[in-house]
Amino acid sequence: QVQLVESGGGLVQPGGSLRLSCAASGFPFGRYAMSWYRQAPGKERELVAAITSAGGSSNYADSVKGRFTISRDNAKNTVYLQMNSLKPEDTAVYYCNARADYGIAPKNYWGQGTQVTVSS
Repeated sequence: QVQLVESGGGLVQPGGSLRLSCAASGFPFGRYAMSWYRQAPGKERELVAAITSAGGSSNYADSVKGRFTISRDNAKNTVYLQMNSLKPEDTAVYYCNARADYGIAPKNYWGQGTQVTVSS
């Protein structure tokens, strides 16, 4: 049974920090690129950050560069999103995504999301 379970969301003041976690099971985590997406009310879902299967490379949306850091621990089957200097416009539901590496059967999995609210 494939599962991606996000945690760590909540309410934080502008300028504050949160760390999101996504615990994965049921698939070969070390052969999947991982990413975080977010969706705010009335907005399209957007890519926030992505990291390669071995953790050797990452990329970020321009809106979060310098503030967010994606990382992964393949021994724990977990991917993280460290969010610093949070802004109200970061408010959204954040989703964890897993995508199979090229060279294996294409597969894509999603978590259920965790709410992040940035407000004073």
